Amino acid sequence: MTPAPDQHSPVTTVVLDYGEVLSVPPPPAVRARLEELSAVAAEKFWDAYWQERRAYDSGLDSREYWDRVGARLGVSWEPAVRQELWATDVGGWLLPDPEAAALVARLAAGPTRLALLSNAPHDLAGALRRAPLLRGFDSLFFSCEIGLCKPDPAVYEHVLRELGVEPGETLFVDDREENVRAAAELGIRVHHHTGVAELAGLLQQLLRD
Repeated sequence: MTPAPDQHSPVTTVVLDYGEVLSVPPPPAVRARLEELSAVAAEKFWDAYWQERRAYDSGLDSREYWDRVGARLGVSWEPAVRQELWATDVGGWLLPDPEAAALVARLAAGPTRLALLSNAPHDLAGALRRAPLLRGFDSLFFSCEIGLCKPDPAVYEHVLRELGVEPGETLFVDDREENVRAAAELGIRVHHHTGVAELAGLLQQLLRD
């Protein structure tokens, strides 16, 4: 039986997802440019993009990722097109949510340990390891380096082990319900992210207690 989180233990560690928690979704202009570069119907492009994304997030090389996407679409992009697809895609995921950035700055200035756990390819992880937004984090965990993606339970177990923290002392925040549910099944405290205001209120309550 999965242990329930100990609601009486203080939260010592907050583990945040990155995409659409700390960042905004890729803006319409980025999505439109990717669709234009792909030279195929938008629905077909995004289906192929997401079908191969888990392998990319698990450590697949960027060239092979875009070649696999192209193969699903029956196209072979010129090198310059593939390069722009890659650059546009990575850049689209780097834009912060201003309210989340302010919240992170406040958390980083306090005593609570702050960690990141993100499904991300090496290309994005490399940029994020140098991102000003994440300078105050104690630890950064990326699926490409672990070799597994959320919601695989082994991902959360890896993070707990590396941090040396108990599940009930840890709060995990993610915008995807399946990722939150998998963490909760290990006894980790969780929050399904739907907005910064709600998260800020929860953190204020938990960290005060």
